[in-house]
Amino acid sequence: MRDLKYLNYFENLLQEANNELIVKAKSEGKVCVAFPCENIPEPLLNLGNSFSIRLFAPNTGSMDIATYYMTNLLCETSRAMLERAIEGGYNFADCMIAPDGCTMMNRGVENMKLLNTMGNGNEKFFWQFMELPLKADENNVNLMVLQCKNHILKPLSENYGIDVSDAAIRKAVEEHNRICRVIRAIGDFRKEDKPRITGYEFHVLTLATYVCPKYLIIDKLEETLEEIKNREPDDKPWRARIAVVGSEVDDSGLIKLIEEAGAYVCADRFCFGSLPGRDPIELNDEEDALTQVCRQYTYRCQCPRMMNMEKVYGRKKYDYDLAVEYKADGIVFEQVKFCDPWAYERLNASVMLRDDYNYPVLSVDRPYNIASSIGQMRTRIQAFVESIEIKKIQGGIE
Repeated sequence: MRDLKYLNYFENLLQEANNELIVKAKSEGKVCVAFPCENIPEPLLNLGNSFSIRLFAPNTGSMDIATYYMTNLLCETSRAMLERAIEGGYNFADCMIAPDGCTMMNRGVENMKLLNTMGNGNEKFFWQFMELPLKADENNVNLMVLQCKNHILKPLSENYGIDVSDAAIRKAVEEHNRICRVIRAIGDFRKEDKPRITGYEFHVLTLATYVCPKYLIIDKLEETLEEIKNREPDDKPWRARIAVVGSEVDDSGLIKLIEEAGAYVCADRFCFGSLPGRDPIELNDEEDALTQVCRQYTYRCQCPRMMNMEKVYGRKKYDYDLAVEYKADGIVFEQVKFCDPWAYERLNASVMLRDDYNYPVLSVDRPYNIASSIGQMRTRIQAFVESIEIKKIQGGIE
């Protein structure tokens, strides 16, 4: 297919945590709110003069210093981020809001604070640690509302004078939904028999919406959507269609590796993917916006930290429904090494999806930077694709 006009532009933005758009937004006097977990309500970090940046560590190499502080038994994502913070890679942030989404991420951010890795020269800089729900019910919605008031709205207002009114929240949700709708519209092209966008291209665009100021990329995303509508797909068929489920994929090289093996990545059901991360937030006028945002984040959450049985079984049904909707032939269930929540989920879900839903599943753990294990991963992906092809020849899944 013809190259997307802005693909190289977005790829370059993903090469540095402190990309050129963050620099531009900061030069305009904007307040940069850093966060590490998708369970924090994103619109609340984009109120008034503030913009959110999800921290990640592109092109990670050695993690020796972070490993010294955290041991090599904690997840590579938290260690990669701590290593980048120690290097000074996140000093652009004006505050850090972290949840107890998982113990390892919490330990990573606590080490960032103890080592004074962020906020150098900024007297207004603050750290906040939130307690997040473990169940989806109204009691936990109330918990989320309280946590957001105390750890997001209050410190942003007191330290930077950010408008945290109901009207400001509604405006932020509207701007958030604009991003969500364009990403979901682009993602819908993945359902086509001859897709007009590759899984790799889509991942680059989606990841950019988390790690760049949204107001500086929305115009290019909307232009890209119009470009894709008129794009001619390749005639060459894919060997298989794959849904990727699991831990965050900060390295687009993983998606590229899968597609180089001939498997089209048709769905991105992982942390900071579009499913459900880019579901629009629907508001009404009958209830305050904060409570509505918190309720939707609590109930739609598909993170393995949610432990009520409706969620435990519902996540597998959600994975299956997405695989069917996006016409996946198989599911790659991946987990960053030593990520405990997704390790348990991977064990249960890979068995249930295979045995209860009759779907082919490849279950893998992987490094944060796929380049350190690219040969092994390529071999496993190729073998999985071949197994799907054999089952197709034999007339379906047995």
